[in-house]
Amino acid sequence: MRSKAFDNFAGLLSILAGVTGFAYAVSFVIISKSDPSTGALLSGKFLELTGILVIAPLIALYQRFKDEGGYALWAFIFGVAGALGRAVHGGYDLANALNPSTNLPALANLPSQSDPRGLLTFGLSGLALFTFSWLIDKNRTFPKNLAYLGYFSAILSLILYVGRLTLLDPANPIILYPALINGFVANPLFYLWLGMRLRK
Repeated sequence: MRSKAFDNFAGLLSILAGVTGFAYAVSFVIISKSDPSTGALLSGKFLELTGILVIAPLIALYQRFKDEGGYALWAFIFGVAGALGRAVHGGYDLANALNPSTNLPALANLPSQSDPRGLLTFGLSGLALFTFSWLIDKNRTFPKNLAYLGYFSAILSLILYVGRLTLLDPANPIILYPALINGFVANPLFYLWLGMRLRK
């Protein structure tokens, strides 16, 4: 049974996830260029926080759509795995920023063992977001445009995962443009909008 109080709580955390997701993009892309150590510290912390914050909105979405067969459960499991992977990846980056290893430059190009090339952060999270967007699209309590924004963000996330897995170079336009659009606009906007809808 859905709880209005939990929907309000999940909505607030969703809004915060939109803010921290945007802050992650700013620290990773902009601050890191002028001050790499501060950028690494902030981006790790914001990535970790975003991973933790998105779990409550995922629970709220699952509660709304759990009668839609197994689709909501499938999206929820993938979404939570992606969120925890994002939090662990952020924690790993934060730990390295706080106590940098002398071997860090040599290790920088190796995939994270907890989230190789964004398998969880982009891959599973993208699949979960696409599925939840499909469920939102079928539901009359959410605006259709929220579903379309979710589809767009999910597709960009999946492109990012495949791009990081195969092309590696983050400056490659196939990786760079989806990362900029998703990190600065699509994904934060989705969670901000979702949060406001949940709080209504």
